[in-house]
Amino acid sequence: MELYPLKVFQTVAAEKSFSRAAEKMLRTQPAISLAVQKLEADLQEKLIDRSGKELLLTDAGRIVYDYARRFENLTADLENALAELRDNSAGRLIVGANESTSLYLLGHIERYRRLYPKVKVQVRRSLSSKIPSQLIDGDLELGVISYDPEDERLHSMVIYTDHLAFVVSPKHRFATRAKVSISELGMETFIAHNVLSPYRDVVLKEFQRHKVPLNMDVEMPTVETIRLMVQRNEGVAFLPHMCVEQDVAQDALREIKVKELAVDRKIRLVCPAKRSLSHAAKAFLELVKSG
Repeated sequence: MELYPLKVFQTVAAEKSFSRAAEKMLRTQPAISLAVQKLEADLQEKLIDRSGKELLLTDAGRIVYDYARRFENLTADLENALAELRDNSAGRLIVGANESTSLYLLGHIERYRRLYPKVKVQVRRSLSSKIPSQLIDGDLELGVISYDPEDERLHSMVIYTDHLAFVVSPKHRFATRAKVSISELGMETFIAHNVLSPYRDVVLKEFQRHKVPLNMDVEMPTVETIRLMVQRNEGVAFLPHMCVEQDVAQDALREIKVKELAVDRKIRLVCPAKRSLSHAAKAFLELVKSG
């Protein structure tokens, strides 16, 4: 069923006249009559009793008139909802990130919420390795990862440059040192993250290149549990600096430089290169670009 004949019928019913409805809608009277006839044929119901001097609605006509008014209200609601989306006073922003990369969003989200308080913000936890495919498949609009996806279907921009930090407990034998050599780490127990990442591979290759054993006897599922294990002096770890910055400042952990391992960690905001983004996502991209 088309909406135009419904609108014509609603106007005829409200005006109780085909001629007055034609004047109001800037149409000819035959065109108005034809539209009402088409609606009656589509619904297989007679909607207007034309036998008297005044137009009267049939029982079916009164029902259709009631629904026509509801459609009119819904159309107005739809237009208002779209207008709110365009000026970012409504809508939803969904960003995919893993446990550590979500930290780099905090400042941006704080600014975004001040500008667009009515937009609902959801940071969806995802494996970093799966975020590119989720973006391409349309499951996410934006994602935050710590590597270059190297896919022409995606656009990425660096939003933060971090580094891998070698951290130990304040009770550890290296706690008073500013620097250590990689050769000194062969006897250490490393608390590893059991999620694969490009930075884990970098560390592994550097230990192999220097022929130093890397003893990853303990693997934990989250950065938080790794931090707690290191604080308790159960081992040492390489973690993103932002994840341990507060612990180091409060002396719950000590960061020690490893001479042979200076690994930058570039955090990227990623989005589909060609697919159109929602108004909320576009506004977030612009905010991040503006710094």
